[in-house]
Amino acid sequence: MIRKMLLAGSVFAAMGAIAPAQADTVNACLITKTDTNPFFVKMREGAAAKAKELGIELNAYAGKVDGDNDTQVAAIETCIANGAKGILLTASDTSAIVPAVKQARDAGILVIALDTPLNPLDSADMTFATDNFLAGELIGQWAAKTLGDKTADAKIAMLDLDVSQPTVDVLRNQGFLKGFGIELGDPNKWGDETDPRIVGNDVTQGNEEGGRKAMESLLAKDPSVNVVYTINEPAAAGAYEALKAIGREKDVLIVSVDGGCPGVANVEAGVIGATSQQYPLLMASKGIEAIAAWAKDGTKPMASDGKDFFDTGVSLVTGKPVDGVKSISVEEGKKLCWG
Repeated sequence: MIRKMLLAGSVFAAMGAIAPAQADTVNACLITKTDTNPFFVKMREGAAAKAKELGIELNAYAGKVDGDNDTQVAAIETCIANGAKGILLTASDTSAIVPAVKQARDAGILVIALDTPLNPLDSADMTFATDNFLAGELIGQWAAKTLGDKTADAKIAMLDLDVSQPTVDVLRNQGFLKGFGIELGDPNKWGDETDPRIVGNDVTQGNEEGGRKAMESLLAKDPSVNVVYTINEPAAAGAYEALKAIGREKDVLIVSVDGGCPGVANVEAGVIGATSQQYPLLMASKGIEAIAAWAKDGTKPMASDGKDFFDTGVSLVTGKPVDGVKSISVEEGKKLCWG
């Protein structure tokens, strides 16, 4: 059942039974950046299904827009007041949310960051996420292999999410550049690289309109752009529309990250050359399992071998595989996509 609540002047989507929980019921929270992005919709579905299976009462909250830190802070305060055993969080502001997360942990609540690591990373008890640097690296390697000798003359437009900060946005950007063979500047931010092949960076807010505007801006800077990195597939769709408007949609290589069903369809259609697919349903369901274990006997989740987070996997999806870069087919991507 889904109901709507008003809290601290912000609208939240709250999911769970309307009746008060029994004393022995485990109460958990899911807090996402928005409740409209298909990635977070699938995340909520995964959490709800696993919570129902394990008999956990789940309340889900979301910011009004990406970047709405105040709403997420208010949601954490509500979860504390309601006696939640665990919180699954995709933070809009990875640093500003930390004091609220500390309050939750001090109250004995297990806090797991989903998809987006907090800054610093150990502000949460654990992070369940795609290896976002690897996701970027895979599409960078694929683009470089696809271009072959033409990589030396590449003109790259970087379509990021928002102002550079240590988060998913930076990890994907830097991963792409490394995969493409470009020397990084400060690995914790984007935009300070000196390679002349980079035309520039612009922000998209992760949506189609933002992708279109950012692409137009970088084309105005250098109309010879022939490679486009995008933070996600909605931004890629917008970039494609901007290129199509000037008749260049067929001679520019676009790569992206997410693996949603519309994005995989765009790979099949040739709009996107390759995308790195992540698995939000798995992130959320594993997070609920971790909260159940914590509530039962205080067991905390463990990181994947050799990593400082729990890796939920990533696969490169393309209809044009290249030697040396592992990928799955579009048909396989369709079976695993979301949204």
